[in-house]
Amino acid sequence: MSQTQVLARKWRPRNFTELTGQEHVVRALTNALEQNRLHHAYLLTGTRGVGKTTIARILAKSLNCEIGITAAPCGTCPTCMQIDSGSFIDLIELDAASNTQVDSMRELLENALYAPTCGRYKIYIIDEVHMLSKSAFNAMLKTLEEPPTHVKFILATTDQQKIPITVLSRCLQFNLKQIPQPQITDHLKKILAQEKIPCDILSLQLVARAAQGSMRDALSLLDQAIAFGAGKMEEASVRDMLGIIDHSYLFDLLDALIQKNGLKLLSLADEMDAQCLSFDCALQDLAVILHRIALAQAVPQAIGEDIPEYVRISALAKILMPDDIQLFYQIALHGRGDLSLAPDEYAGFTMTLLRMLTFMPEGFAANQQPPQVPPINTQHLVKAGHKPQPIPEHTPQHVLADNPDLTWPQLTQRLKLAGMAKMLAQHSEAKILSADKIELCVPEAHKHLLEKKYQDKIQSALNTFFGKPIALDFFVGSITGLTPAAIQQRAEEKKQAEAIAAIEKDPIVQELIEQFDAKLIIPSIKPIQNKGDSNDER
Repeated sequence: MSQTQVLARKWRPRNFTELTGQEHVVRALTNALEQNRLHHAYLLTGTRGVGKTTIARILAKSLNCEIGITAAPCGTCPTCMQIDSGSFIDLIELDAASNTQVDSMRELLENALYAPTCGRYKIYIIDEVHMLSKSAFNAMLKTLEEPPTHVKFILATTDQQKIPITVLSRCLQFNLKQIPQPQITDHLKKILAQEKIPCDILSLQLVARAAQGSMRDALSLLDQAIAFGAGKMEEASVRDMLGIIDHSYLFDLLDALIQKNGLKLLSLADEMDAQCLSFDCALQDLAVILHRIALAQAVPQAIGEDIPEYVRISALAKILMPDDIQLFYQIALHGRGDLSLAPDEYAGFTMTLLRMLTFMPEGFAANQQPPQVPPINTQHLVKAGHKPQPIPEHTPQHVLADNPDLTWPQLTQRLKLAGMAKMLAQHSEAKILSADKIELCVPEAHKHLLEKKYQDKIQSALNTFFGKPIALDFFVGSITGLTPAAIQQRAEEKKQAEAIAAIEKDPIVQELIEQFDAKLIIPSIKPIQNKGDSNDER
């Protein structure tokens, strides 16, 4: 009974043209081979499964191919075939993790003095070279610096930091990068086409993502997925095999956040817990979705319409504010880091969701009914485009019809605003306050507040308050001084003056001043703040 060869070995590249990724290394080695500018020692660094040993074997074939030193070995001569099968006598592969002692290195160096048996060069490939002992490194320094002309060293490591600098300085170093996910996906697709195994692109993308830049890991996972799916590659089976979160859960979580529905959030978390899904992966994928939403807002062209979640991402990009997305992204990242400190993963995950819910702006509550505003009598409104007349100091600004007390300063107190958006509203004066349009004047001293994101927040708050779209315009100009901030400042100054007068008239204070020649420290006098005095609605 013949055994099936694993895909990682069956589809191992045999030459530089078959290699996926690492173009910078292939280009340098190809030029060196074509120009016969060969180094005596090469060091290949990089994470697991990115092609270090594969490149070393291809380089060994290029140096020993019977057609001559070439960047494109024939692959058919006895030397190339023996190197591919691992039986070439002049190619010595040493696993440094299993041969760390100096005795193994001395034996290797003694054999290096002898000429190759049948090849052009004697090639030594030392894998995981950083595992060698300090004595072993010291023993190889002299030979590594001035090796015999027939010897080439190819060192490979996943931890460059542990290699002595004296060894690094004697090698030509190449840093292999992690292979991008699209390249892994395309390579897997070609392999499955050759193997005649049905697949869908989403399942391949999941495998490529799980491989984390390692082609060998991707091929191993591909073998596992084929066995798990009974000879087929389907998204559902790959998700089950890898334990990957179904993104519909994450989009439902975002919908529940927008609705400020804490019960639904916990219900979804319970469903995920019942399926034994990884909450760490859930927060990681949630951060990925938030990143894509931010891209859809800032650079829409960066999100292709071919991705499965395009419709839902585009919809959320129109609902969520950019700064809220940034906040949720940071909460997801910090929440993922706090999972190990939480009592358990479920508690850490739900606390992260509740933290997002706490910082969710009030205006996004989809199930919250907008405040009811009395009908507006347009006969008393100022028409758009008319120059407003000067207003007496204590006269209300342009009044909204049947609600004569609803001036712009009072309206700002009832809007759900906070932060810089609230500051912009408080330093603006309403020149037009009509049924369908509000025109606000901002003084020159506060024009730096006129950022689009703050204007958008005020626009959203007004639309929610009135229950319909309101045309909102800002411009920089002169004001009469009746901004909400100015009115609030006058009120505070009046309270301060009344507090000072009350202290000065107090009989006990007057007696202390008279008997002890005491003096009042005016800055220390503060009016008593009642609960109703605050303009913040919390």
